[in-house]
Amino acid sequence: MFSSIQPGQPSIEPAILKASAFGEDFHWGVAIAAAQNEGAVQEDGRSLSIWDVFARRKGAIKKGAKPSVACDFYHRYKDDILLAKALGFNSFRFSISWSRVLPDGSGKVNEAGIRFYNEVIDECLRVGLIPFVTLYHWDLPQVLQQEGGWESPLINRWFKHFAKICAKAFGDRVKHWLVLNEPVGFTSLGYMLGKHAPGKKSLEGFLKSVHHAALAQADGGRVLRQYIPDAKIGTTFSCSEIIPYTDRPEDLQAARRLDLLMNRLFIEPLLGKGFPEDDMGLMDKMWRQNQSWKYVDRMQFDMDFIGLQNYFPVVVKHSPFIPILQATEVKPAVRKVPHTAMGWEINPASFYNIIKRFWKYGAIRELMITENGAAFKDTLSQGRVNDPERIAYFQSHLAALLQAKKEGIKISGYFAWTLMDNFEWAEGYEARFGLVHVDFKTQLRTIKDSGHWWKELFRT
Repeated sequence: MFSSIQPGQPSIEPAILKASAFGEDFHWGVAIAAAQNEGAVQEDGRSLSIWDVFARRKGAIKKGAKPSVACDFYHRYKDDILLAKALGFNSFRFSISWSRVLPDGSGKVNEAGIRFYNEVIDECLRVGLIPFVTLYHWDLPQVLQQEGGWESPLINRWFKHFAKICAKAFGDRVKHWLVLNEPVGFTSLGYMLGKHAPGKKSLEGFLKSVHHAALAQADGGRVLRQYIPDAKIGTTFSCSEIIPYTDRPEDLQAARRLDLLMNRLFIEPLLGKGFPEDDMGLMDKMWRQNQSWKYVDRMQFDMDFIGLQNYFPVVVKHSPFIPILQATEVKPAVRKVPHTAMGWEINPASFYNIIKRFWKYGAIRELMITENGAAFKDTLSQGRVNDPERIAYFQSHLAALLQAKKEGIKISGYFAWTLMDNFEWAEGYEARFGLVHVDFKTQLRTIKDSGHWWKELFRT
């Protein structure tokens, strides 16, 4: 599936975009996540998650930020849901805090947690927003991490129990579900590189967590199907077009290796292909260590849709100094191409390419863009945040999306990341992706110009 072709160029002009061009039944949404927005980390019976504990480590999060309060969505959810509706969106994606529903990780249900999510769901429906619920968005209960977390063979039993509780509690009203959020993200950053919670640095731990997450995305789908037969079930993958810096064989090979990890690692088991073959020996080790060859059938599940989460391409060259991958990124700033405040390349043509790439697997019913957005250095001045770069980002990426849709790719939704500035994992509160500015001292919300742009897009 890997291609070294340079990015194509969508032909639709961003300036003439119309929301109606995507169809009447298109899901236009914003996405948030429990650990990044809710706060109230020890209220109403919730136990600590791995992110609450990881944030206590010195130097783990920029400026020592913690998710203790975040956007205070737990107390302000009605206002925030109304904000999403006021901006013109018809769908709202949020996640369930495992620690809030099952403080012990498994076993006894916390009724206060169930009540909170019932209220969130009911409020969405009351104002006319379709709720999209993500089961797992990176916030594993710390009590389960102490038992091994995603490295433990018990994680799948724990996860299926959690999925069953959520399906039975919310499935009468929630008909759109996402099983996992970006499994390659929480396994690699959390268990191999140590940059995200729980902060582990182990190749063995990474391979175990990958194996268990690949099982969980299919197991979770089966649990949801069993208890909510009429649900539309999906899962989400982070993805990036991997572009070799030159056409030298060593750069091409480096790009193929990174492509396997960033794009192929979880979609191919889900489609019944098993883990992809590689020239690094990683998958051989996976087959041996976890006896993954026994689980090919169990890792497969026929999802109703696949969620793609794309922000940037990665240009890569060979580097003998990087273990295993032997690849290093050539940063956008070095290449002098447009990039965001986080140093991520702005490239809508690459967004278009990665959508086409996944569709070519041929066994996917439909795609949704479940996250896409950009962080810039926003400034609140006289009650206004003027963010033309973000508006241009959305315009160009929606034009690329529309081009792909017009070419016959079944794309049923687009979710902007994110409704409001929030706790952006290891970036703390420094990276602002929101359509709504948040003053984290006062919790004052201010709609940015990009938020008003979305409202106007839907109006016209």
